[in-house]
Amino acid sequence: MNRRDLLLKTAATGALAAFPVGLRAAGHAQDVVEFAAGGQVIVHPVSHASVVLETTMGTIYVDPVGSPDAYSDLPPADLILVTHEHGDHFNADVLAAIGAGNVPMLSNPAVHGMLGEMPDSQAIGNGETADIAGFGIEAVPAYNITPERMRFHPKGRDNGYVISVNGARIYLSGDSEDSAEMRALQGIDLAFVSMNLPFTMDAEAAASAVREFRPRAVYPYHYRGRDGGTQDPAVFADLVGDASDVRLGDWY
Repeated sequence: MNRRDLLLKTAATGALAAFPVGLRAAGHAQDVVEFAAGGQVIVHPVSHASVVLETTMGTIYVDPVGSPDAYSDLPPADLILVTHEHGDHFNADVLAAIGAGNVPMLSNPAVHGMLGEMPDSQAIGNGETADIAGFGIEAVPAYNITPERMRFHPKGRDNGYVISVNGARIYLSGDSEDSAEMRALQGIDLAFVSMNLPFTMDAEAAASAVREFRPRAVYPYHYRGRDGGTQDPAVFADLVGDASDVRLGDWY
């Protein structure tokens, strides 16, 4: 068995017990992960940065974009999270189609300002916390640290998120390089880490951050780039090594 196949079959240890990635639902790949503290999350990779997390407490849509049809066979949203305003993370028409205005939504202040007086919409800035729909939410700074990339994601504007659910902590990086705040994360059970150039970081930097904050399991996502900047998730997995259980989702 090669390393890529092994990664798809490895069970996480400690707070996570991962079921085979081979579990599938109609139209969507899914990965079922149980938490030792209770409950489970079903990870539905949708595309690129869009992911749906189905938990026993409710279903969370993160950065839903693309066609509304991509969400038609998934459970309806109980909470929507938007990291920032770029078109591969934020689309007002898709938000309306999946129920925004009728279910709670959290976004960074810039996106919130674009939504007008949408009911159930709330801004959350870097370092702030919220308790909404039964979930604890922490907004983690998401930004570029390489000088020539800072124009894409300036510090202070965009969010990553840590979601507390059933005693577990789930981190979604949004568009970020390997910032000090990412590297300082603690107690993360499941992480989603972006990597692409020129917009975020390469596989080496992403893996280095993961080796430092050591989530129990991690998905590389958002790894298609521009001008040869697409990153290889298998390379990321090799670089992470045994520091985390690398999960390879069907993002593209």
